[in-house]
Amino acid sequence: MRRARQAVCCLPFQRSFYRNVEQAALSSKELVARPDWPAQTRRRLNASETEDLLIWLIQLGVLRREVDGQGLTERVRLTPLGREVLIPWPETIPSAGIGSRLVHWCRRHRPRW
Repeated sequence: MRRARQAVCCLPFQRSFYRNVEQAALSSKELVARPDWPAQTRRRLNASETEDLLIWLIQLGVLRREVDGQGLTERVRLTPLGREVLIPWPETIPSAGIGSRLVHWCRRHRPRW
């Protein structure tokens, strides 16, 4: 839970992004094509970068892939754990400090360090 909360604070997604994936599935391509992207992310993301971030949130258990009649899709939804992670921030997710960002980067890119 603590690791997931730290990641949510370090990643560029706004609270409205998590509200959207709680209500309906969303793919990385759909997210970057949205005209309201500033309300969804803190900075402009491309589809590849967005997909990498979504995969990281899936690995942490915050998001899951949507399933249709033919299997997994490229769209994601919020998990029950993701809902719990976001409880402390009903409106705005605070930005993480430099120390927290460094620890998060190490966990994400050097997990066996």
